[in-house]
Order: sequence, then structure tokens, then C-alpha cells
Amino acid sequence: MSIASAVPALRAAGLVGVWETNVAAGQSILDEGAASLLAGNASLAGQPIPMEVALSRTHPEDRPWVFERIRQVRRTGGPFAAEFRVLTEGGHVRWVLNRGILRADGQGAMHGLGAYIDTTDSHGHPFLTAPSPDQDAADRLALAADRCIEAHAALKSGGHTDLRLRAESLLIGIGRALAKRRD
Repeated sequence: MSIASAVPALRAAGLVGVWETNVAAGQSILDEGAASLLAGNASLAGQPIPMEVALSRTHPEDRPWVFERIRQVRRTGGPFAAEFRVLTEGGHVRWVLNRGILRADGQGAMHGLGAYIDTTDSHGHPFLTAPSPDQDAADRLALAADRCIEAHAALKSGGHTDLRLRAESLLIGIGRALAKRRD
């Protein structure tokens, strides 16, 4: 497979675009896909821009914690991962996973490289990995409990009282099933 033929596969897998950052300069460079979705302006691609511009479409509720995590990794270096929401020009919410790494160069200056992956499809409907062939029913029940806890937390923070109560009922049922197994 050539690089040219890999790009459509990467886009199909959700790749939005890539970024690089020069921490000392306080500048990031986005490719066209990242500049379009995250900065809201594809013409910014390839230009050094501040983080506030590069991530200007970050959802207002996610902005404080996302920017703080970025500032932290800019101080310490190392791997970085954050999944957050962005608002499109039309006001639609997209979910983006930002993954990368920041390292000091030979002179001690921090530089980073990474990618943005659109994960919106995993938030609209169940997007669970298939169980492995050796995974038994107990593990699947524990996986269901984990997913239900996540759903309950999301519903609780979203103010969906009726759905939250249903998630609580399901959690109680899963808890009883787990307890029966131990007996």
C-alpha cells in the first residue's frame, strides 16, 4: 500500500488531520483537515497559529479542561490524549480524539506531533469492541456494568432524569446478576 492509497483509508477511519507544535514559540501548525474542523478556517493550514486559534471551535464546556491539559503536557512533555467536542460552523457537535506526544529536542525546546480523529460515530450509538473468543460471560457482564456506569454518568450530567432512572435500574439488575454469580 502506498502513502497515497493510505490517505483514503485513514480518512475512512476518522482521521481529521494532523498537528505539530512549537511550545517555546506558542505556535501550532495544522493541516487542512484539522484547520477546517478545529480552527474553522482551512486557509490557516500550514501557518503557525496560537493554540487559541488552532482550537477555536472547541465546545465552550470542554474548552477549560482541554486547554489546561494541553498547557500541562506543554510543561511536562510526554504522550497526550483528550477526547472533546467541537462545534461546526452550522452549530453541530462533533467529537474529536486528539492524540500525540510532546518531547524536548536536542536543545531542550519542547515540540509535539499528533493527530485528530473524529469519534462522533461512537457517541451516537453503541460502538463497542467485539468480545474476544476467550472472554467469558462474567467478563461481558462486567463490561456491561462499565458501559452502564458511563451511560448513567453522561445522562446525569445531561439532565435526562427519566433516562438516568432507567440506567440506575439497569445498574441494579447488573449488580444483582454479578452478586448471584458470586454465591
